[in-house]
Amino acid sequence: MLQEFKDVETVTAELREALARAGVVLPSLRPDPVTVAHGYLSPLVDLGRCSMDVARQLTDALGEPARGERP
Repeated sequence: MLQEFKDVETVTAELREALARAGVVLPSLRPDPVTVAHGYLSPLVDLGRCSMDVARQLTDALGEPARGERP
């Protein structure tokens, strides 16, 4: 279980860095505390909530136009 916690922390940090390189910041990005504490489930990464502006930035970073934003 300790190794899974370290792994989810590592992948969360890697995702945070990759998003930052793309100009996207998800303030709520973190390991999901419920699945980390559960012990039987694989830990999840909680992407959290974000504003519409951040959602558009994330969509742009992924290369897809946001709905209603561009033709």
